[in-house]
Amino acid sequence: MRVELADIITCEGKEMSRQAEVELASFDSKLGRFPIVKKAPFVLKFTNESNKRLLIQGQTEVTIAIPCDRCLEMVEKVFPIVIDKELDLNGNDEEKSMEGSNYIIGTSLDVDQLIFGEILVSWPMKVLCREDCKGICKRCGANLNLSECQCPKTEPDPRMAAIQDIFNKFKEV
Repeated sequence: MRVELADIITCEGKEMSRQAEVELASFDSKLGRFPIVKKAPFVLKFTNESNKRLLIQGQTEVTIAIPCDRCLEMVEKVFPIVIDKELDLNGNDEEKSMEGSNYIIGTSLDVDQLIFGEILVSWPMKVLCREDCKGICKRCGANLNLSECQCPKTEPDPRMAAIQDIFNKFKEV
């Protein structure tokens, strides 16, 4: 969704509020594609302050389904988004585009790009379904949180195979 800012940019001291909808259906990045499960509309407040400063404020929550890093079960992660940006309207177009990054296009604000950037900054390093997640079995791929698999629990060290053979030959019964 784009919000046109031409009216507020031209009048110093003007305030404007707009309700914005997040149109993103999924969060697509180099990490992968993650569906957005829940998103709430929010009110953005724009203020053209003195000295050619544009203040953008608003807050919302976005819920994204992310697979657990250990067992790959989907986890719904809530991202609280608080927007409090201040843009300098002085200078040439190059400075504005650099400071406004990729969410200001001409005189309009791309709400989805703004939200995308806020989610990207707050993306967690590790996502777990629960603190004591057991993960998946390395051999059969069973989810160890749901049931125990029948795979052998210990893997012998291949460097110790010769010694293991000696012990097996002289094992008392």
